[in-house]
Amino acid sequence: MQTLPNHPTPSKLRLRRLGIDTYQEPVLFMHRDCRVCHSEGFEAQSRVELALGERIIVATLNVVSGDFLAPDEAGLSEAAWRLLKAQEGDMVSLRHPSPLESLGHVRAKVYGRHLTQAAITDVIEDVAAGRYSDLQLAAFVTACAGDRLDLEETVSLTRAMVAVGERIDWGEGLVMDKHSVGGLPGNRTTMVIVPIVAACGLRMPKTSSRAITSPAGTAETMETLAPVDLDVAQIRRVVERTGGCIVWGGAVRLSPADDILIRVERPLDLDSQGQLVASILSKKVAAGSTHVLIDMPVGPTAKVRSVQAAELLGRLLNQVGQTLGLQVRVVQTDGLAPVGRGIGPALEARDVLAVLRNQADAPADLTKRSLLLAGEILEFGGATPAGGGLALASAVLADGRAWRKFQDICAAQGGLREPPVAAHLQAVYALRSGSVLAIDNRRLARIAKLAGAPEAACAGIDLHVRPGEFVERGQPLFTLHAATPGELAYALEYVASQAETVHVQEDA
Repeated sequence: MQTLPNHPTPSKLRLRRLGIDTYQEPVLFMHRDCRVCHSEGFEAQSRVELALGERIIVATLNVVSGDFLAPDEAGLSEAAWRLLKAQEGDMVSLRHPSPLESLGHVRAKVYGRHLTQAAITDVIEDVAAGRYSDLQLAAFVTACAGDRLDLEETVSLTRAMVAVGERIDWGEGLVMDKHSVGGLPGNRTTMVIVPIVAACGLRMPKTSSRAITSPAGTAETMETLAPVDLDVAQIRRVVERTGGCIVWGGAVRLSPADDILIRVERPLDLDSQGQLVASILSKKVAAGSTHVLIDMPVGPTAKVRSVQAAELLGRLLNQVGQTLGLQVRVVQTDGLAPVGRGIGPALEARDVLAVLRNQADAPADLTKRSLLLAGEILEFGGATPAGGGLALASAVLADGRAWRKFQDICAAQGGLREPPVAAHLQAVYALRSGSVLAIDNRRLARIAKLAGAPEAACAGIDLHVRPGEFVERGQPLFTLHAATPGELAYALEYVASQAETVHVQEDA
């Protein structure tokens, strides 16, 4: 069949970048009257394989009407555009992808069957390759939620997640690592711990995540002070020079399937201990760690809400870690209130700098928690006898060695800079006099995000009170920081619509 000149063949369409943010999911847009749609039988939510030269991705189809997209165009979301590395006007081939045999394993798990290592590996390989839609990912996450993964399946999931990504090999010797289970705003102990541990002669190459639903991750906070987007070769150079680093793990594809699964786990708000353990430990194994300290904040508005849940999760982390050759130590910490004063990248970085510089106004709780965990790591790694870790960590912080090491790490990563400052501030005041009974971690995190964090690094919350303190009516409880008046207004509107984020109880 001869085609008309200057028209695409029936199996090809002209690419167009639509600038639509679909987060990490690749999405394809086609016109309802598109001949490829008709000839291939594509419908809304179909999975479509796109090929541009040697690059192939699978995207979820959305069918559109109107004239903003022509029938001979294929519109791509930002995620699809990045993955395909397309140029405006490129001709892309479209077809049905091959059937996903691994979905049979997902269906089996839905009906309660035990999954073998081979079955889980098949699923995770397809997940990492981008062959699962968000609906299919949600089915897998749901099938594994709660206590539906046993110990063997959790180990298999962890191994499979490691296998589909990059791995860093540091050679002989100990490689220390630390992870916080999360749910506690402002808990930026990593940025104090790494320079303390490295200053004591232990290796601590720390790869951290960016925020997904929180107002800041360690990567965003560190990025206000130094570059974090380093590749493996750059990470090696930094660690060889300084003994430690604080970088974004996403740049080196450590356990990439985990990032994909997290994308759908968070909106579903499903708790799965097996998936949480696999998420944490797969990245530690991939990063080449040998010893991992787990900081587990426990509190009613933290991620782990009871001592019983913490003990159960801690046992599972130890069991899986031991099977994979990791030494794991779990420390339960106070999860009742945020750590430090700042919530948001720049404000949390300000607190970290105050601690490292031994400033008089440094948040005492951030200092205390950082020293406790650093001391545990120093003992764990044999840098000091049992019981001597806290004293050694305190000395390294007090005499300036930690601050000098942090400056060295920042210089090696690309240079130390001061965090940005917000242009718009507004205090929120106590409505009554009394004692601060409780602080809602989750609500504070939401307010900080409405103020613009973490996208606006300067945005967030400056917290002025702690549980147990007495406040007067009209006293500032916290101050909102925002880059724009609109974001400040959104956050204030939410504060006004909610019950008290900082609960003040009038004294009898």
